[in-house]
Amino acid sequence: MEQKKIIRIKSISEFHQFRGLPKPAHPLISIVDYASIKHQPEMEETSWMFDFYQISVKKGIDGKFKYGQLEYDFDDGIMFFIAPNQVFNIRINHHSTMERSGWMLLMHPDFLWNTSLAKTISRYEYFDYSVNEALFLSEKEENTLNEIVENIREEYHSNLDKYSRNIIISHIETLLSYAERFYSRQFITRERANHQILDRLENLLNEYFADDLVSRKLPTVQYVADALNISPKYLSSLLKTLTGLGTQQHIHEKLIEKAKEKLSTTNLSISEIAYELGFEHSQSFSKMFKTKTDLSPLEFRASFE
Repeated sequence: MEQKKIIRIKSISEFHQFRGLPKPAHPLISIVDYASIKHQPEMEETSWMFDFYQISVKKGIDGKFKYGQLEYDFDDGIMFFIAPNQVFNIRINHHSTMERSGWMLLMHPDFLWNTSLAKTISRYEYFDYSVNEALFLSEKEENTLNEIVENIREEYHSNLDKYSRNIIISHIETLLSYAERFYSRQFITRERANHQILDRLENLLNEYFADDLVSRKLPTVQYVADALNISPKYLSSLLKTLTGLGTQQHIHEKLIEKAKEKLSTTNLSISEIAYELGFEHSQSFSKMFKTKTDLSPLEFRASFE
């Protein structure tokens, strides 16, 4: 398969020029009406990389949008978060007669310099979600975000003064906090998709641990996420919301379950069990087992004698 070429857009001004838009009112931040952007079919053969943040809400896109392993219509607003230097590609039905709407907030990292958001923006994990893990907004949620974006637009289009940047940063922080709340809601309310992910995770770990791991190592978070076709950050966020445990903790829980089975039903030594479970050193296995169960492997085995 031929690899798509990657076009890197280094500045917000370059983005405006590339998409045939007027020059931005501010070189480091811009809000673009989604309807004003013209899409060319040949752009679907291209992947993109920006040197700035893009936060967007888009509506009126004809076709299907893949979320996890399920497909949904663009009935409500779809919110995307893209961080600098991420490669992405979005496929759209260009023959649609639907009226597109929404906005794109473009924000260069230099705009955040020496502000509180510069230190905290990395904690918003949804910037590391994949494009197919977008946020599905209700009408009420979308209206809430639209009001915040209008406040940002009004502020940077007005007469800029020494207070403007801090006011805009405050609005952006509010926008990101609402998005965090709405993602937590999505993890809970999209039960069908999320329960399927939990079921697939359980099956994946059961199958992985069904065979001895002598020729392999313990499954990593990246391995599990790749097998489920989900980004590691999204999977961890979803699992923490639904179960209180992250991906690594789920792997360890399954590992301890398998270890207990071997300790209680076989005569294998602790070293042999550790080796079969993918540990290079039995001390590492014993330490993890003790941490998770408050018993050493030998103490656990003795309880069955």
